[in-house]
Amino acid sequence: MRIGTFVLAAQFPGQGPGEALHRAVRSTEAAEESGLDSVWLAEHHFVPYGVCPSATTLAALLLGRTRRIRVGTAVSVLPNHHPVALAEQAALLHLTSGGRFSLGVGRGGPWVDLEVFGGGLDAYENGFPEALDLVLDWLREPRVAGRGERFGFREVAVVPRADELLEGPGSDASGPETVVACTSPKTVRLAAARALPMLLGMHCGDEEKAEMVALWRTAAREAGHPPEVVEGAAHVSAGVAQIADGAGDATELLVKTMPGWLRQGLDAHVTVDGRHRVMRDPVAYTELLCGLHPVGTPRLAADRLAATAERTGITRFALLVEGSGDLAATEENVRRLGADVLPLLT
Repeated sequence: MRIGTFVLAAQFPGQGPGEALHRAVRSTEAAEESGLDSVWLAEHHFVPYGVCPSATTLAALLLGRTRRIRVGTAVSVLPNHHPVALAEQAALLHLTSGGRFSLGVGRGGPWVDLEVFGGGLDAYENGFPEALDLVLDWLREPRVAGRGERFGFREVAVVPRADELLEGPGSDASGPETVVACTSPKTVRLAAARALPMLLGMHCGDEEKAEMVALWRTAAREAGHPPEVVEGAAHVSAGVAQIADGAGDATELLVKTMPGWLRQGLDAHVTVDGRHRVMRDPVAYTELLCGLHPVGTPRLAADRLAATAERTGITRFALLVEGSGDLAATEENVRRLGADVLPLLT
């Protein structure tokens, strides 16, 4: 079981972006100190839902602040980046961190980001496969040319090469791990065809995640990937974690704190084309998350993580730990994950 944190750098009501980012940095340092496996960084633009606009930049800082823990993006929004520029950053972080960086990519949403960064709606609706393949080529090949509809350029040398990592403890000379955020069967099949592990969202329950894993395995086998690759895929399950001594104390805390953040954060999203969007009810969504994930006593949290692993086959977790909105409470929550929950899972 590999337990990590999911860092949104969420800006709660009454806070500024600097406070949210400071909490993100401190919670990562606490995660390493507490023996957790990884930290996964979200990327958002123009909204207080999450105030980190560059997951790779924050990853670089955190890799420099830590020595053991894995740091990944969850996710770098591919339609807002040139794939070569993103792949260059991934290779750089992989090499300079000794292989501790994971590149998570996703389509994002139909937000105004697409207008600001120039990708346009087509990059969101149709361009993800081409962009993903260009990232993978850059991370795997010595020379790459752009031959797609969106990205066309002459063959150039890949510098630095992601597969030139010097040997060391836990190093992966093949390049950084690449994970794909999957929210639809189409994206599941796309990831499976390339044998890329999935990142599954915290809004999904175990049954839905198990169905997506089953679909991924079927599609991966159909694509010709060998059994050991299919069965060994290290998918990641996102969730929420809040540890408390009393049975209902953790839920009570999050129901008090998270809806205010969710309301202002989700309401700030603007679609690029004016399409109607239905936003979740913040209180109901918080209650849903508390019922799905390790929110409660250490024993309950461990049992829920073990149950998810048994039902889905997923043994890697990225858990949102900043749901209180408070720095000290977040650090204590991380410490309890390491001290009180991890021993129950071994």
